[in-house]
Amino acid sequence: MKIIDTHSHLYSEKFNKDLPEVIARAQEVLEAVFLPNIDLKSIPSMLALTEKAPDFFFPMMGLHPCDVKEGWEKTLEEMKAEIEKGEVKYVGIGETGIDLYWDKSTLELQKEALIEQIKWAKEYNLPIILHARDAIDETADIIESHLDENLKGIFHCFDGTIAQSERIQSFKSFKMGIGGILTYRKDVMETASKTPLEFLVLETDSPYLPPVPHRKDKPRRNESSYTKYVASKLAELKAVTYEDIAGVTNKNALSLFHTAKVPM
Repeated sequence: MKIIDTHSHLYSEKFNKDLPEVIARAQEVLEAVFLPNIDLKSIPSMLALTEKAPDFFFPMMGLHPCDVKEGWEKTLEEMKAEIEKGEVKYVGIGETGIDLYWDKSTLELQKEALIEQIKWAKEYNLPIILHARDAIDETADIIESHLDENLKGIFHCFDGTIAQSERIQSFKSFKMGIGGILTYRKDVMETASKTPLEFLVLETDSPYLPPVPHRKDKPRRNESSYTKYVASKLAELKAVTYEDIAGVTNKNALSLFHTAKVPM
């Protein structure tokens, strides 16, 4: 049974030399790959990849928190205009969120940009994809303050505690994205093992965070086909089959990305 990669930057220049082979490997094990946007510059390459296989790649629109600078309002205006053109079917908002690992000085700007993109998610009835590096609580605070029946999404690359997982579960309409770090971080293994499957989706965050057994590859690069290693590890931790993981996480992903026409 094939699985779904809910978060991949497969349009990155790191795949320029062997993109056809990377796509072929992904299609062997995956039903679909969801592509979060980063900034204005990444839009053309993301859409070019989508055009190669429009029933397999599904684009999103959003501004990454590390790219939120003074003047972010203009950037979001241009992004929203891109959505409003209606030429491309965007299936999610993101990735957005808060990052306190690289630059804490822009926190207030990041919060403002996130709140604006939360409004988009509600307006367009699309899931919001949340980057929350060293900022799970801060991001969850904002989500909780705007939570209603129209807000849903994914806490991408989730590496939080069991208590933080339980808090996100209490939101009901949010999932946690589990990626390659599950294969080597014991704290993530523990949290994932104690989080009900109904709240989890699979991801890679390609080209970042490759899983075991590719963590020490040179050059160091993750790719969407490696989602299979995440699924296998999760099956091991949950003491269920790979097919069980595929069935539940696929259902979870498609319940959020309800506008994506994934041929299952």
